[in-house]
Amino acid sequence: MRVVTATEAKARLAELLRAVEGGETIAITRHNKAIGHLVPAQAQDHAARAAAVQRFRQQRAGWKRIDMSTEEILAARHEGHRW
Repeated sequence: MRVVTATEAKARLAELLRAVEGGETIAITRHNKAIGHLVPAQAQDHAARAAAVQRFRQQRAGWKRIDMSTEEILAARHEGHRW
């Protein structure tokens, strides 16, 4: 991963974007602290999707199982409705 300062990133943005299009990830720093990353869009989208799926799986693992048929679930959904 290439590391550039914020000032350098501002001055060379077009060049850095070409590198990112080529698959490179670039860290941007200010006062030697990382403040952001330029990453290829597909890599970021994939990582975000994978993280969301993992969070969902963790939540689902904590759900209490119920023993109801599809018909019972549909009936419960309409319970209290006025027809």
